[in-house]
Amino acid sequence: MKRFTKEENSWMYYDWANSAYSIIISTAVFPLFFKASATRAGVSPADSTAYLGYTIAIATSILAMLSPVLGTIADYKGLKKRFFTFFFVLGLVSTASLAFIPSDQWLLLLVFYTLTAIGSSGSNVFYDAFITDVTSEERMNRVSARGFGLGYIGSTIPFLISIAIIVLSQNEVLPISTTIASKIAFVITAIWWGIFTIPLLKNVYQKYGIEREPQPIMNSFKRLGNTLKEIKKYRPLFLFLLAYFFYIDGVGTIITMSTAYGSDLGISSTSLLIILFVTQVVAAPFAILYGRLAEKFTGKTMLYVGIAVYIVVCIYAYFLKTTLDFWILAMLVATSQGGIQALSRAYFAKLVPKKNSNEFFGFYNIFGKFASIMGPLLIAVTAQVTGNSASAVFSLVILFIIGMTILLFVPEPKADSSHTISA
Repeated sequence: MKRFTKEENSWMYYDWANSAYSIIISTAVFPLFFKASATRAGVSPADSTAYLGYTIAIATSILAMLSPVLGTIADYKGLKKRFFTFFFVLGLVSTASLAFIPSDQWLLLLVFYTLTAIGSSGSNVFYDAFITDVTSEERMNRVSARGFGLGYIGSTIPFLISIAIIVLSQNEVLPISTTIASKIAFVITAIWWGIFTIPLLKNVYQKYGIEREPQPIMNSFKRLGNTLKEIKKYRPLFLFLLAYFFYIDGVGTIITMSTAYGSDLGISSTSLLIILFVTQVVAAPFAILYGRLAEKFTGKTMLYVGIAVYIVVCIYAYFLKTTLDFWILAMLVATSQGGIQALSRAYFAKLVPKKNSNEFFGFYNIFGKFASIMGPLLIAVTAQVTGNSASAVFSLVILFIIGMTILLFVPEPKADSSHTISA
């Protein structure tokens, strides 16, 4: 990794660190652990799923509302690292605490899960904004993409260890219960997250920001209000956020709904976990490849490629029948999942003024959070109307086409766009 500076490497390794939380807590182990806990407490499967859904919605809403405000305050010099550290510690401690909550206390599990989600998502707002401090504009595509690639690789290691412990406990190879094995997975996640965040804490610093002033909180709200009033005048940035809102909604929906869709096809949970693991492995090199190709063909061109792949995914999903079909679909997703997210982050970073990067990444975060509502809703309505989950996935084509169309009107970032935004 000699091609990258110490600051770039340290920043990228937070993707490696935090991705363990994403797959173990958000996607795989905790949801199953919670469902089992709620069942033992007499909660019906339908109700436990609903409670988990409500919890995710609450945590998402809290972060969506807080992100722009916190980002605006953190734009003052010297505050970005403090805010990052606060949310990182909140997420880390809450994740470790999951292992010490009695397994029948399902409501308490949800409370701490909410705290883990706020900590993880909150730290990511400031982590994303740090990209303007650690690298130059011409290197952003490659650095952002490599971060996502490392994230996919890093997530598979603790995930594989955790799944191995759980499977061995289920087969009585290890003298522990599945409950204890799941709690060990939570501890592994916290340790992994903590250790690999150390480079960022040591080597990454805020270079850009605005000078502190009296009554910073009040003035931050005023600046946020002015930005909201004026954001439509920032035409390139506003159009990109609008395009991002639609296409990232489709990406996020496919990620979050894929397991449920696979279950509807009759694919076993073990097969789904294996497919999820392989998807993470395959996604890593492709995320890095997207970054390199973006340097040759521009980030915008590769965003078009990623969106086109997802349109193919939605069409292919309509004809899905077998486990092999699902494998093919998952591998198609793996080719573009990380790349489209990484290049979106880098493209947006080129459009924002560096001294206000936290504030604008707060808006980037809120657009991503609220976008995660429309896709699942479209899936749910289409599935109920047609009675066919394949038709529901196919309906996501609409989101990708809208996003791609709007992206056509987004100009390429200018050389000095990291300092000013033209109307």
